[in-house]
Amino acid sequence: MGLANIRHLGVKELRGLLRDPMMLFLIVYAFTFAVYSGATAMPETLHKAPIAIVDEDHSPLSRRIADAFYPPRFLPPILIDQTRMDARMDAGLDTFALNIPPNFQRDLLSGRAATVQLNVDATRMSQAFTGNGYIQFIINDEVNAFLRGYQASTLPPVELALRARFNPELNKTWFGAVMKVIDNVTMLSIILTGAALLREREHGTVEHLLVMPVTPFEIMAAKIWSMALVVLLATAASLILVVEGLLQVPIEGSILLFLLGTGLHLFATTSLGIFLGTLARSMPQFGLLMMLFLLPLQILSGGTTPRESMPDFIQYLMMSAPNTHFVMLAQAILYRGAGLSVVWPQFVALALIGTVLFFLSLARFRKTLGTMA
Repeated sequence: MGLANIRHLGVKELRGLLRDPMMLFLIVYAFTFAVYSGATAMPETLHKAPIAIVDEDHSPLSRRIADAFYPPRFLPPILIDQTRMDARMDAGLDTFALNIPPNFQRDLLSGRAATVQLNVDATRMSQAFTGNGYIQFIINDEVNAFLRGYQASTLPPVELALRARFNPELNKTWFGAVMKVIDNVTMLSIILTGAALLREREHGTVEHLLVMPVTPFEIMAAKIWSMALVVLLATAASLILVVEGLLQVPIEGSILLFLLGTGLHLFATTSLGIFLGTLARSMPQFGLLMMLFLLPLQILSGGTTPRESMPDFIQYLMMSAPNTHFVMLAQAILYRGAGLSVVWPQFVALALIGTVLFFLSLARFRKTLGTMA
């Protein structure tokens, strides 16, 4: 009777979800429009940044530098005089204002130090930080290329040949689309299971379950498999239709292997959702708990910032979180085409973390039901 009860209770959860239009809208939105917008509108990307140039040198080198700024990272540069530079920056017309001083080319060719002034509107934070590095690289590259014609003997003996693997175009859409799917898998799995438990409490159907011949294990297992199935199917559809189809992101590895890893991750995160659902007394409280748990899980998992850039303590601490292992296996499979022989440590870690979270949540769930009996 145990398996039959789990199956019937899980079907009941699916029917309850079908009668909740807001949850259905959230699922569809999270795995379609949210993935597309997150992949194509990443804020740290420099895109069509306005730049003005004050050319006081009027030399071939200064014109060469001005011609090096072009879309899509920059808008076509606007040539202005020095008297208009501050006024345009104050009016917010330019994010960057580059001032090339007189005798710039002559000083470089004679071996003297030359300085170029770059004014940055730092209120546009993402473009200011990213664009500063781009502009410095562009100017150095153009100056070095120009000087090669005059000072061939100064060429370095070794030049660095860069080859980008797995994403040769350095297309941020490839990274953003998959990471958005990973984040939404975690978010939806926690929300759906926690909301399913709170829905029982708010509708008063928990008392009905207490008088039925079912155990807390069966109730919890039913909520986990039903909500995990919904998220798993939505993940597969988003990966095939939105990521591969609409965004044209190449998937190098096995989608079935990735979905298997997603299932293990869902086992852990749905158990966490049940645990948070037992702590909260209402949906607003559950939303606050989600903020406390979800943001650190997503930001510190390695999907936003590489784990190597974090303090050692954070790296070790996040190894106990399922997101960290899920991000590692997802990137290995979908980006680098890794097989089970490579990602099996992450599979084992997810299974162990999921088991611990399941039994912790089960103990908490039994205690909660005991206080209501």
